[in-house]
Amino acid sequence: MPFSRIRVLKRLRGGPLTVGDLATAAAMDAPAATVCVNHLEKLGYVVRTVDEGNRRRKQVTITDAGLAVLDRAARIDDPVPDALRRLDPADAAELHRILSQVADIEP
Repeated sequence: MPFSRIRVLKRLRGGPLTVGDLATAAAMDAPAATVCVNHLEKLGYVVRTVDEGNRRRKQVTITDAGLAVLDRAARIDDPVPDALRRLDPADAAELHRILSQVADIEP
């Protein structure tokens, strides 16, 4: 599965979003987000429902099958690249601190 699909599923883990809000959260344009959601919906990983606060909009929600995909993706081994492995421990810690400020990772 393309990383863009995983990224969309990760953004939905926190709760339902409109396609527009999802596009912003996943750093993609709205048409690309729509393509992702269409694909994920065909696979059964997300569902669209009417937004009760604004019935003209649809909310996208991750399904249990989508959560299972995220769990499987999290278990995939992702080794540290050699270039990063060669960093001095202090530099590696500083890089991790900086990246933690811009990503959804724990410091």
